[in-house]
Amino acid sequence: MKGYVQVYTGNGKGKTTASLGLAIRAAGAGLKVFIVQFLKMGDYSEIKALARFSDLITVEQYGLGRFVKGKPSPEDIEAGQKGLERVKSVIAAGEHDVVIMEEGNVAVMCGLFPIEELLNIVDKKPDNVELIITGRGAAQSLIDKADLVTEMKEIKHYYQKGVAARVGIEK
Repeated sequence: MKGYVQVYTGNGKGKTTASLGLAIRAAGAGLKVFIVQFLKMGDYSEIKALARFSDLITVEQYGLGRFVKGKPSPEDIEAGQKGLERVKSVIAAGEHDVVIMEEGNVAVMCGLFPIEELLNIVDKKPDNVELIITGRGAAQSLIDKADLVTEMKEIKHYYQKGVAARVGIEK
């Protein structure tokens, strides 16, 4: 099966949800999935759910569990670099059919690693690997290289009315 590069970006809700839906669909077809989460750390509801598919879906977190604002700390950069190197090694090993770089775009935007590193992964991706990169702020150079780009556009969101993130829905 030919693998493509998919990018889910934009300010609207649903980027991670779409990538996790694809992961579950892939596992249902017997495909092996690797998910790297660049900014998250912790026991989110999706981590608990995906643990049920641990024979086919692997999730590794390389965030420090805090929001990166402005200039990232050396620790944030180190964690992002470790995640990036892990993705490279997973792709090189050739054991996974689908690789998801959750918040890969935001990691670039925040300065955890340069866009050239991400584009290098896209360029070296084997033909049989499906690569999904999520996060707002996708660079135009990534959009140009990708095979599929979906922009989630926020029309209306209940956060604007003060609704906090809810367990099982947003976290």
